[in-house]
Amino acid sequence: MGEPDARTDDDEIVTWWGLVIEGYHVTQDRLMREIDAQFGLAPASFDILIRLVRTPEQRMPMTRLAREAALSSGGFTKVADRLATAGLIRREPCETDRRVTYAVLTERGRERAEDARRLCARVLRESVLDPLGEDRAAALADAMRTLRGANG
Repeated sequence: MGEPDARTDDDEIVTWWGLVIEGYHVTQDRLMREIDAQFGLAPASFDILIRLVRTPEQRMPMTRLAREAALSSGGFTKVADRLATAGLIRREPCETDRRVTYAVLTERGRERAEDARRLCARVLRESVLDPLGEDRAAALADAMRTLRGANG
């Protein structure tokens, strides 16, 4: 472990990180409240639909989708069951590997995901882009990408 940076005291860096976390939480809470109010989607359901709509053929192996959404196997199964019951996804067996099952967006699921994505973009423009401006918002995304790479 290297020497502490003499320019930044302990309290200051802890405060900076606290502000990052607080800013994320209030922004994410606003976003998820609006998504839920408009579409009745819980955060995990929204995340799964968005991942599927952005994936080629709008389908993904369920184990990969669960991993990417950071859900346990049981937690993912519950979310997938709710989405399937709502007619937003269907389960589809792999033709070449019977151990693999795909989650596939239905037409209704694609429409819901596209509508929710548009609302998400609008809310993020209002709550992130408008207050920060495009350059600072891009710098924030770049900083988070760097942290993900350094710590992931």
